[in-house]
Amino acid sequence: MAYDKPWKSYEDQLDQLMQRGMIVTNRPKALHYLERIGYYRLSGYWFPFRKRSEICCPLTAMNGKKFKRGTTDRIALDEFKAGASFQNAVELYVFDKKLRLLVMDALERIEIGLRVDISHSLGKKDPFAYLKPELLFEDFTTKLNEKNGLSKHHQWLTKQAALISRSKEEFITHNKIKYGFPLPIWVVCEIWDFGTLSTIFSGMTEADQDEIAYKYGLNNGRTLASWLRSLNYLRNVCAHHSRLWNRNIIDQPKPPKAGEVSWIDPFLDNFSHSQARPFLLLCIAKHLLTIINPSSTWGQRLKALLLEFPDLQHLGLNLAGMGAVAEWQEWSW
Repeated sequence: MAYDKPWKSYEDQLDQLMQRGMIVTNRPKALHYLERIGYYRLSGYWFPFRKRSEICCPLTAMNGKKFKRGTTDRIALDEFKAGASFQNAVELYVFDKKLRLLVMDALERIEIGLRVDISHSLGKKDPFAYLKPELLFEDFTTKLNEKNGLSKHHQWLTKQAALISRSKEEFITHNKIKYGFPLPIWVVCEIWDFGTLSTIFSGMTEADQDEIAYKYGLNNGRTLASWLRSLNYLRNVCAHHSRLWNRNIIDQPKPPKAGEVSWIDPFLDNFSHSQARPFLLLCIAKHLLTIINPSSTWGQRLKALLLEFPDLQHLGLNLAGMGAVAEWQEWSW
């Protein structure tokens, strides 16, 4: 399909929004936000403000969304719901920005804590255990990708080699000069990113995974592995400054068993919905962070921020859109 949307000035962009029913009470300020944040980025925040069609069965793709034959949906229209304002979108954008920054604070500490857990566990077996297939999960080292013919282990080692090559850290240079390659795991783990960390955890033996999982109140290391993959997805969303608050989570976490962690039960009645929304990942981050740093006030800061969610009831929006369960405010944060 040929792209036929014309370039528009900031003035024209704002006029178009007003023509579609958006309330603008301060035109100069709204223009400033369009110039500094951009129409396209802000559009992700006013998208939920748009009216929806009646239930229909689309025959072709609409608004970039494809439909399977026979499925029904409500289509987002260009016009806005009554009462939708430009300021509402800005307030939602600011809330989302604060949420991303708070999440990154938790993920940094989780990443560092898990680096220690993994390097300590594998290093006990061998300083270079990450190189030795016999010390890792068999499928991780032997099962080949049909597209490139490489195992996950080979792909992981390639990524780690690139991190080593790019690193400017003095401790990496020191170890390369004094001892050469390979680098022991307790050294090289310090340059892992969250994706590298979560992948090598998924490649550990089940017994080694379980040993670390027990530390976090879980009976199954594969559950923790899925949590780390999901948190890596969350980290990438935040690092790229993408919309978070009501995001559809692609890499979804597995549920622990009922009662395994005290806060999971309210999610289990509708877990498929909870898996697809960020609130569950926020709770997972809080769970891990409480064990890594029991004196952390991160949970309290998260609760305080969630209570600042903009008043958008007139548009039918609230924290349920991010997967918050009933009575979450009463939890011990």
